[in-house]
Amino acid sequence: MKTSWEAWNGCGVEVVLGFLWLAAMFDVSSGLYLPRRRATICNGRSELCGRSYGSTSFLTSHNAFAWSPNPLALARTQAVDVPVQLRMGARVLQAQSHMKDGRLHFCHTSKHIFGLFDGGSVLDFLRKVKTWLDANPYEVVSFIFTNPENVSIPGVWKPIFDEAGITPLAYVPPARPMKRTDWPTLSEMIDANKRVVVFMDKGADGSAGGVVDFVLPQFQMIWEDPFSPTDPNFPCRIHRIEGPLEDNDHMHLINHNLNRNIIPWDLGTVLVSDFVNSPKTNSMNSIMAHVAGCAPFAQGRAPNFVLLDYLDVGDGKRAVDQLNGF
Repeated sequence: MKTSWEAWNGCGVEVVLGFLWLAAMFDVSSGLYLPRRRATICNGRSELCGRSYGSTSFLTSHNAFAWSPNPLALARTQAVDVPVQLRMGARVLQAQSHMKDGRLHFCHTSKHIFGLFDGGSVLDFLRKVKTWLDANPYEVVSFIFTNPENVSIPGVWKPIFDEAGITPLAYVPPARPMKRTDWPTLSEMIDANKRVVVFMDKGADGSAGGVVDFVLPQFQMIWEDPFSPTDPNFPCRIHRIEGPLEDNDHMHLINHNLNRNIIPWDLGTVLVSDFVNSPKTNSMNSIMAHVAGCAPFAQGRAPNFVLLDYLDVGDGKRAVDQLNGF
């Protein structure tokens, strides 16, 4: 006759297999223990599930943190907050960082604004996105962050991603840099629960204290046309790019955010986001004309990232849907 221990130990394999099955069926990374199923709708469309990340166009919010409903807030680039931007279809959030009082914030200080627009800490920003990700488990979201002060990636940035709960969701590519044609499909990323992609303009190559495997070097994998444009025709050329990949192996981003200089008579340059003309800038005609202007530099491909100010104005989401074939 078996003792109680022997009886339990005899079914130990079955117990372990049972736990593994439960782990596969439930999303434990979020701490919510929500039942999971394979992705059949990806970023809101069943047709996108079989599309590779490198062949998808994403609505991209320029300086997503810099939002205000006040039209007199000259430093703003968005009129609605980040959760609303995500609900409206933004799947890429771009933001500029600076150290402030010993903490990493999203803010910008440059010739583009009067002084400082402080969007709060990076940690608070990421926590808001994590809350949205937990509630929307079949979405792939990307970050394109600037790191102008070359703040340490492993020493400062990674602990913030860890604390916000983003790290377990972050996609780690098999190679750095990775060709646009080598990206997995959206459903593969979602099913693996690796549905956050992080790009950094500076320091991700190891020059900011070392490499973090999920923080990817932006310009080694994405080229972009001129930023801070002031010409409403948005003339295109490859402006920022790095090797070692060929141009054609990069994804690409169009900066479709119009600015105007508020200093008269050539006395200087202070650029602000042109809210007055945003309905025209964010119109289908303007966006598609910009896309067509960049197509010769991308072998006719649609841009992966369509970066806009004032996502709540105009046809940004409709234009990106059209670029994706809908």
